[in-house]
Amino acid sequence: MNEPAMNELADATGINFPPVIYACDFSIWKKPIVRRFFVGSRVVFVRSASQVPTDGTLVVWGRKPIPGKLPVGVQLIHLEDGFLRSVGLGAELIRPVSWVIDSLGIYYDATRPSGLEVLLQTAEFTPDLLARAAWFRERIVNTGLTKYNVGSSGWQRPEYNPLPPSGEGTQSASRRVILVPGQVESDASLRFGAPGICTNLGLLRAVREANPNAYLLYKPHPDVVAGLRRKGQDEDEAGRWCDEAVVDADMGELLQQVDEVHTLTSLAGFEALLRGKKVICYGQPFYAGWGLTMDIEPIFRRSRRLSLDMLVAGALILYPIYISRTTGRLTTPERALDELLAWRAAETSCLPWWNTAYRFVVGKYLRRA
Repeated sequence: MNEPAMNELADATGINFPPVIYACDFSIWKKPIVRRFFVGSRVVFVRSASQVPTDGTLVVWGRKPIPGKLPVGVQLIHLEDGFLRSVGLGAELIRPVSWVIDSLGIYYDATRPSGLEVLLQTAEFTPDLLARAAWFRERIVNTGLTKYNVGSSGWQRPEYNPLPPSGEGTQSASRRVILVPGQVESDASLRFGAPGICTNLGLLRAVREANPNAYLLYKPHPDVVAGLRRKGQDEDEAGRWCDEAVVDADMGELLQQVDEVHTLTSLAGFEALLRGKKVICYGQPFYAGWGLTMDIEPIFRRSRRLSLDMLVAGALILYPIYISRTTGRLTTPERALDELLAWRAAETSCLPWWNTAYRFVVGKYLRRA
């Protein structure tokens, strides 16, 4: 790629990228995506950090352990999925439209400040940027977009009769509905962002004990439902603590119908905030600690109070990098959103053969393990 593309990426991230970038321990399917995101630089894949020259730049995925010894002076950059990712699951090898590039840490690691946290703590949010964020947020909500845009079935909010039947005059009312989203318990977001409760069943029990009269709705993580990740510890016992488990409901539609979301670190909490819902965090996700959530595990270093559109501006406009599905080049969040909507509209319910085969192989491995 040419020099303007490299300058464009540097402007978008605030990171100056050298002509050569080293990348360590990426799967075969991610390698071409890494090349696409680092426009303007030549990406060299290595097996060990020790192969990176002094003063080089090394890219790694999230908080995965780095093979080999990291030479002194190497700049370390972390990659992860963005918050508007795709139509389909990352675990199914669906290509993303956004990643985040972070030279300080990564957004789900609450043990230290990340690039996103520093941005939210210090950025100047101009009126124009906040207006852009408000428009962006409203469009996401109105179109029902979420991170993965999966799920096809609907869900009907239950009606609740608080009085015993008495013929005419019996009143009907809505019971408070709380959504508890499940997570993949082996994910790094729980290792680095859940210092207290760190299992789905533990979360469900805590929510039930604190809200004995609420209608508890549990939604297992879509990767677990698809058979691509293991269930959590004793997750089969979730029915003891919830009123209903939903499997294939569309998250965007589901969030519109519930009253509250109680979560460890799930992105569903952020998506609930976008829709004006009350969110209680039992872990320390990137959107907690700014005055927008009720936090069971406070993060005291996050001292700034943010409006919702400040959070949206930081998390969805300034922090991620978006790549157009049609041009393969850097694009704006707004165009990426348009492409996600077109992608979702064109998506069929039939998985490609390689995707079906991948599900079968992974599911067979998980059953044996």
